[in-house]
Amino acid sequence: MNITAADPRLPAHEQVYRQLRDMILFGDIEPGQAVTIQGLVTLLDAGMTPVREALRRLTAEGALRSLGNRRIAVPVLDAAAVSELTEARLAIEPMLASRAAGAAHPGAIAALEDTDARLDRAIARGDIPLYLRENHRFHAGLNALAEAPILTSLSESLWLRFGPSLRVVCGRIGTANLPDRHKDLTAALRAGDAEAAERAMRDDVAQGMALIAQSL
Repeated sequence: MNITAADPRLPAHEQVYRQLRDMILFGDIEPGQAVTIQGLVTLLDAGMTPVREALRRLTAEGALRSLGNRRIAVPVLDAAAVSELTEARLAIEPMLASRAAGAAHPGAIAALEDTDARLDRAIARGDIPLYLRENHRFHAGLNALAEAPILTSLSESLWLRFGPSLRVVCGRIGTANLPDRHKDLTAALRAGDAEAAERAMRDDVAQGMALIAQSL
């Protein structure tokens, strides 16, 4: 299990929240897998209070659900949930890509291309954990360019809900069969073409969510 290194500059409760969030986002805790508060205290080498606070926040964000008896789990998505998440992503992420096309500068675009190159290497090696992290890094970097914090926050909350299922998909079909439109996106950013960026992101989201739907 990969655990993100804690940033000592942050308060303990924020360190634990970010570590647990990444474990959920990148599928280190599988959908339906029950975990206990005490087990997370031991795993994260953290205090009971910051773990409880992190769990409270992540449950409020829909990334976790309580099973009772001090057990928590990542929700298992059904067809209705995947459909709703797809609609939500299609409403938000193409809009962020369109905004990013109007604000991207060469240095930022080059950074996205570097991330996509690492993602391509992860695909070639079949490195699922690296693929998931670099894929999220690409989308997060693109969203940051949009300078739309409310939309970006909404997008991040959606990623917490479907990210664990993407890990399941990768485990079943491997990384070689995971299409994306990242190169179309960076080309649109370089051209400053908002419509092309929006279209590429729409295709990217639709393909990824279709794979999750097919895995149910």
